[in-house]
Amino acid sequence: MSEQSGAKAVCWLCPHRCHLADGQTGFCRARQNQGGIIRSLNYGLLTSAALDPIEKKPLYHFHPGSHILSLGSFGCNLRCPFCQNYTISQAGFDGFAGQRLPLDRVTPKEIVAAAQRLEETSGNIGVAFTYNEPLVGYEFVYDTARLLKEVGLATVLVTNGQIEKDSWLHLLPYIDAVNIDLKGFTQSFYDWIGGDLKTTKAAIEMAAEDGVHVEVTTLVIPGKNDSAAEMAAEAEWLAGISAELPLHLSRYFPRYQVDIPMTPVETLQQLRRVAEARLRFVHLGNI
Repeated sequence: MSEQSGAKAVCWLCPHRCHLADGQTGFCRARQNQGGIIRSLNYGLLTSAALDPIEKKPLYHFHPGSHILSLGSFGCNLRCPFCQNYTISQAGFDGFAGQRLPLDRVTPKEIVAAAQRLEETSGNIGVAFTYNEPLVGYEFVYDTARLLKEVGLATVLVTNGQIEKDSWLHLLPYIDAVNIDLKGFTQSFYDWIGGDLKTTKAAIEMAAEDGVHVEVTTLVIPGKNDSAAEMAAEAEWLAGISAELPLHLSRYFPRYQVDIPMTPVETLQQLRRVAEARLRFVHLGNI
């Protein structure tokens, strides 16, 4: 998961390409240079687990009405100041703001066994990696997804799509559905949250081209990404992939470091009308 550069190692997983000295942890707080090799700090470590309705991911067009075992760890390769799950996404192995995380250690085989038990008792369809950014724990997701594929259970990702091409293409054959957060449709918005718009757009395109079920979510924040022109451009671009690609417009509420007032419902309704001129399925969330 790395290449050495002098005394440092380079993590190639996402666009940050962190150059890390021995013992140094990357931007995501979940990957570290250990003796010249980038290691995952959150491999098999869970902060959250629940059997959720698939619609909560949100996935409205992938096995609607079903439930899925949903797992979270810690770390994220964005710095969204409005994050809803900041106590785990902005945490590292040592916790968040001086508070240690409750961590359970599991193996991919144990996750698959739990998913199978829930399939028998609760109709579970597989495993969703969610709550924090799952791709910063790439190795655990990959190892578990391969085993889930072998037993006929689905693997779902709820992700920001900040992943380099080779890593993404290596994982996609084992992924059944994704909801990718398209945070905004300008690089200036991505500068605010510490990411790269082109990378997320490429992740959406590659997943769709690979036959993965794709849905997209945009959290609408007043004064930041709520213009009709920006939504029209986003919807037009998504329609270029497929007019059938579902878009979820989610209502923002003040959280973490941002106290911008909540998104008016009228704004979401207006943006849905704009997007529906190009896309067949536009859903509103958090209202």
